[in-house]
Amino acid sequence: MFEYHGWITVHESATADDDPSREAEIVEGLRRRIDGIASPYLLDLRWMNGELFLHIGGFSNHRAPEILDLFRHVGAVAPGSYGLLHVRDDEDPRHENDVRVLRLVRGNVTEHTESSLSPCVPVLEDHFSG
Repeated sequence: MFEYHGWITVHESATADDDPSREAEIVEGLRRRIDGIASPYLLDLRWMNGELFLHIGGFSNHRAPEILDLFRHVGAVAPGSYGLLHVRDDEDPRHENDVRVLRLVRGNVTEHTESSLSPCVPVLEDHFSG
């Protein structure tokens, strides 16, 4: 099972003066990338109060590498962006009992264990008593 919930505030750069034409290119490229994923889950790119946000979320039977790739891609094309992606992936042998957090800051993605939600058993669920 692969569960993910995240958001990104999209910025061309870390300065306050993003180029509107470059911003338009970024938006168009992200829309194409999102359309190409064709996911039944949450993939929402929208403007709110003058800022561009990407919200993603879903729950599938298996890992969705295209979601992780999209998160990293935003950092590559818009390195002023920042956000978090929480992932629970029971197919990851190193972290099948953890909720992981991918942190995007200044184009760099780092991965951490979410201590508030890990270990999944017993924090989120009871041990299986089959």
